[in-house]
Amino acid sequence: MQLSDFDYFLPKELIAQYPAKRRTDSRLLILYRENGSIEHRRFSDVIDYLNKDDLFILNNTKVFPARLFGKKITGGRIEALLLKALGDGRWECQVGGKLKKAEDIVFDDGLKAKAEEDLCSGRKIIRFDEIKGLEERLERLGKVPLPPYIKRDAAISDKRRYQTVYAKIKGAVAAPTAGLHFSDALLSKIKKKGARIKEVTLHVGPGTFQPVKCDNISEHRMEPEYFRITEDAAKAVNKVKAKKGRIIAVGTTSAKALESAVDDSGMLNAGGGYSELFIHPPYRFKIADALLTNFHLPKSTLLMLVSAFAGRELMLRAYDEAVKLRYRFYSYGDAMLII
Repeated sequence: MQLSDFDYFLPKELIAQYPAKRRTDSRLLILYRENGSIEHRRFSDVIDYLNKDDLFILNNTKVFPARLFGKKITGGRIEALLLKALGDGRWECQVGGKLKKAEDIVFDDGLKAKAEEDLCSGRKIIRFDEIKGLEERLERLGKVPLPPYIKRDAAISDKRRYQTVYAKIKGAVAAPTAGLHFSDALLSKIKKKGARIKEVTLHVGPGTFQPVKCDNISEHRMEPEYFRITEDAAKAVNKVKAKKGRIIAVGTTSAKALESAVDDSGMLNAGGGYSELFIHPPYRFKIADALLTNFHLPKSTLLMLVSAFAGRELMLRAYDEAVKLRYRFYSYGDAMLII
């Protein structure tokens, strides 16, 4: 398929710059794959669409405040997006601004680092001078790495709101945004209705924002993202599938983690590693029976994933209706339940 097959028009004013006042206040578009019908509700109404024995799969990754600001010894400003800890105070990062090998950087609070190695696409390896207490300092100094389409500086409130209430395992540079709509109270209601909840981990990487540049989308290569499926989660999924129950993946990242660990027989395997799985039409999902997701960018790999789940034409028709009804788009925007 061609990249242009996944384009749509979105007025800039529909890109959400702030989250809803309360997590569950977002709107929820219900899309039925079988007949193509659409309903419009509030996110708190999601419980009305659940069955007693449904299994919810959440991505428990935790966003860390990965954006640092500093200066070179020469005075030039530097912005570093920390991507991966390499040990001994070394980090792979994306750097905004010119930075030569062996140049020194001074971040806020006097935290110092040195550029060690040039990688590709503006990435560098830097080494922090002080390892003791480094994690705590980075947590305190770092800013929330809001997506580039949010045209404002990160606020203190973003450390809480650009994070799911069930985030546990630090390692993501972007939030699994479908999960941002859940409150603790709503999760409790879901459990009381009889639905079960299990967690997987997929650390969302910077590749989620990288544009697809190949006209033939099958030529695109995904950046590896770490994922893990626990034995408990795998057993629960396989048990529900054996009983013909329904697996609801909360977010494209949960769906990708599941599909990265399923074998040809449809069994989900415990374990983990780095996934480069690129899901796009005509991919056939083996695990997820329903998908809860936000609205994604035109021509993005995430739009391609949901199009594989629901069908490209039906998905773009749903997006067209969401635009007409002034839904809010992207990370802090509204949600869609595909069933």
